[in-house]
Amino acid sequence: MTATPETVEPILLRDDRDGVATLTLNRPAARNALSAALMSELEDAFAAIAKDPGVKVVILAANGLAFCAGHDLKEMRANPGRQNYEALFTQCSRLMMAITRLSRPVIAKVHATATAAGCQLVATCDLAVTADGAHFATPGVNIGLFCSTPMVALSRAVGRKPAMEMLLTGAPIDAAEALRLGLVNQAVPTEDLDTATWDLAATIAAKSPLTVATGKEAFYRQIDLDLDAAYAYASEVMTRNMLARDAEEGVDAFLEKRQPTWEGR
Repeated sequence: MTATPETVEPILLRDDRDGVATLTLNRPAARNALSAALMSELEDAFAAIAKDPGVKVVILAANGLAFCAGHDLKEMRANPGRQNYEALFTQCSRLMMAITRLSRPVIAKVHATATAAGCQLVATCDLAVTADGAHFATPGVNIGLFCSTPMVALSRAVGRKPAMEMLLTGAPIDAAEALRLGLVNQAVPTEDLDTATWDLAATIAAKSPLTVATGKEAFYRQIDLDLDAAYAYASEVMTRNMLARDAEEGVDAFLEKRQPTWEGR
């Protein structure tokens, strides 16, 4: 697939501070649409973070008037055909799975509208904090392209009926409704978005990285198991977790009323 030409500006920015890596979508003129190039940059960034022990939490942010408008429709129409479309949607699915499989929590910092695959991106992130003026939608049905891949993440983040309503009507929901449905964790005034997102990231970054990684993997593995299998799996995970040095340290620190010192093992 031939990617849409980009400006000389980086289309993805990365800033690391205090164990938190912030990835910022930087295609503001295109409302941060997920071009093939931007998705490749994101995949590469998550792959690099996976190998970086200094990163404990990831914040996914964006520049411009929108968080993410979904797929780059101009790019799609400029590169028609089954092979190109299949490659694009496979790439997007691979990106979403990279977020889920990353051992670090990923927090979406949503300052403005997130639609279609942009809404999928928010739903895929482990946590999300939004400005109270943001809106969310899966409007593909309005242009004859049902949001089938966004549906996968959306239907796992909110209830079936709300997901179907969003998908079938294409109508946007506001931040308050997104919070009520469970699509986001917090909805805050725009001026508080940076602080609220950072506080959440810093709280998680202070935990044992081994424990957080263990918990994230276990969460996604058990969620689709039946009840018996989920408990059997979770019991094994807790057993292995309890044998880890960080669990021993954490329990001892709790009993001794002191702060733990994490070793990540």
